[in-house]
Amino acid sequence: MTIAALLMAAGTGQRFGAPQPKQYLPLLGRPVIRHAAESLLADGLVDRLLPVVAAGEEARVAAILDGLPALPPVAGGATRAESVRAGLEALAADPPAIVLVHDGARPVIPPGTIAALRDALARAPGAIPAQPVTDTLKRGAAGRIIETVPREGLFRAQTPQAFRFDALLAAHRAGDGSATDDAALLEAAGLAVTLVPGGEANIKITWPEDLIRVEAHLSARLIPRMGTGFDVHRLVEDRPLVLCGVTVPHPLGLSGHSDADVGIHALCDAIYGALAEGDIGRWFPPSEARWKDADSARFLRHAAARIAARGGILANADVTLICERPKITPHAPAMRARLAELLGVDIGAISVKATTTERLGFPGRGEGIAAQAAAVVLVPPARDTCANT
Repeated sequence: MTIAALLMAAGTGQRFGAPQPKQYLPLLGRPVIRHAAESLLADGLVDRLLPVVAAGEEARVAAILDGLPALPPVAGGATRAESVRAGLEALAADPPAIVLVHDGARPVIPPGTIAALRDALARAPGAIPAQPVTDTLKRGAAGRIIETVPREGLFRAQTPQAFRFDALLAAHRAGDGSATDDAALLEAAGLAVTLVPGGEANIKITWPEDLIRVEAHLSARLIPRMGTGFDVHRLVEDRPLVLCGVTVPHPLGLSGHSDADVGIHALCDAIYGALAEGDIGRWFPPSEARWKDADSARFLRHAAARIAARGGILANADVTLICERPKITPHAPAMRARLAELLGVDIGAISVKATTTERLGFPGRGEGIAAQAAAVVLVPPARDTCANT
């Protein structure tokens, strides 16, 4: 049976209070909706993934989901029901046997959930994951308790909700567009909807604390990987001195094919090493003319993108510049800020410091500057494989 999934992301997330809809907020370096899409595809059971987004956001979501087997996004409507129907109608020309409807703000689907939903549809036209209510429930008004509501038989509905495609499409076509829950449409039509076990990790991000909870859950699954880097460049005349992304006043600059930013080059090697993805020369060969005098900021942005592509985060990075002159300490705060900006992390995760060689060797003679770096990257075990792109 073919399974299609609607990834619902047309909402504005006003309750969250962020300057942008919650599905686009960063979660471990990637948008929430990217996590939700990957969760839908993780078990290999979904044949088609169709994002349903606010009008005008189609290109943005397509870019976020780049590299995933997703169909071009379609525009939703003014209500959730209208948005779901828009997605269903887009699939109707080549209808799947089963359709899943999943919130773009639910980044974690516990393993086995989709398989359980699929199997449940052999017994009923609809199925949803749900968790039994365990807290005591109170009905209140004006700040006072009106009554205690019995919790026996009550469940918290989650997504993805699963349906036989023809049943859900018919229910939406017969509805008035006001339903906030797809299972409720089948219930109203007298059709059975079964329950399968949900999971505590299947959190819908509604409030800021929800995002913190999901981040903590995902972070607990990450494993640390450490990498180191080392680079040297010669000091020459008629070149600007660029260190860790900052132009430092000095009579000499560093010689190299690019801008020769020795600090960034060492840091890139540390990150690539942590990911077991080679070194900077693999990604930006000095034999290629297009990297002539290139801004090394581009290299570090690429390294940051490789972390994100692996589903990881940079825990911290430490760069040590080795030279007699110039003095690094006055410029270290600006360097830390620039590296943090390029990597998309808090400045507290970045350290820049300097040392000398007590006038020994080429740094001591002022012939060049060396740098060493270390980086710790946290990556999911499932993605802990060497990428080739």
